[in-house]
This record gives sequence, C-alpha cells and structure tokens, in this order.
Amino acid sequence: MMRPIDVRDLLEHPGASKTVRVEEGVPGLHTELADVREEEPIEGDLTLESVLDGVFVHGSISGRFTMRCARCLKEFERDFDLAVQEMFARQPGPEDDYAIDPDLSLDPEPMVRDAVVLEMPFSPLCKQDCLGLCPVCGGDRNLGECPGHDTTDPQWSALAGLLIDAPEVPTDEDAGPSRHHAES
Repeated sequence: MMRPIDVRDLLEHPGASKTVRVEEGVPGLHTELADVREEEPIEGDLTLESVLDGVFVHGSISGRFTMRCARCLKEFERDFDLAVQEMFARQPGPEDDYAIDPDLSLDPEPMVRDAVVLEMPFSPLCKQDCLGLCPVCGGDRNLGECPGHDTTDPQWSALAGLLIDAPEVPTDEDAGPSRHHAES
C-alpha cells in the first residue's frame, strides 16, 4: 500500500512544486490473465504542482506485469512504463476522481491503480504468432507437442458413412495416356 504524500506545504504556496519518488507494492492489481505481484514494487517519480483547485500530479510509473498467454497459457513477464497526470481536487465535486484528504495529504494509490489496470492487456500473448494449445489433445503446438489430427466438422459426419460404401471411380490419371495423345 502506498503511503500518503503530505501536500500542506504546496497548498500554502500556490505555484510551488515538488517531486516525490514512489516505490511500493500495490495489492490487488490483477485480471484473469495479468497481474502485478504485490511483492514487486511499482516505482516512479511524480511531480506535484500546486494549482488553484488543488494539486496537479504528473510523471511516470513503471513495473512488471506477470501474464498468462491467452492461447498457450504459458506464464511470461513484461515491463511497463506509464505516463500519469491527474488533478487531486482540494474541494472535490461529483466529477472529480481524486481528492486531497482532510489532513492535507494525497494518496497516489488510486491513481496508480487506475493507470496500471487500464494498461493491462485483456488477452495477452506470449508472442504474436503463438499457435496455442491443440483443442483435441491439449499439446502445445509451439513446441510441436501436437501430432496433428484429422478433424471433421460434425455437420458433415453423416456423409462420412457414404464414402465407405461408394465404389471407387477411376480418374484420368488412372487411365494412362489417351489414344489421342498417343497418336500425336
């Protein structure tokens, strides 16, 4: 959990600014296939600027996603680096997302949480051309674990029985060269 940042000195001096370093884990940053482990800190430098309505916060945050590929289910990691900029209102209205607390501090965690969760991929892939798992045997097709299967669409399965009883029809290739070609 991120520590609140005291902004009393900024609010007493309009136009003042300061930069703070954040480097803490944030619990509960996860979706079905992606998360940021709580023991891995999210870090960054945030600039806080005193403005008329509150404190404008901007900077960048970075960390590491741990994800599971949506096709082959392998776990992999990927770094992220995000720009953030939000206004923390001194007297928040219904449309303000972030507010300065009554003790004149601001908690950067909700802003960081929102930015990171919005950046998490909905359907992460370990690589763009991931072949995924075979739906028949479950083998990882990236590793050649699937031998390949003849699959027939169930809608055509009734016709498969007709092929068993059908007599074999000779093709042009089975007949050999035609007389027309032999005379030439």
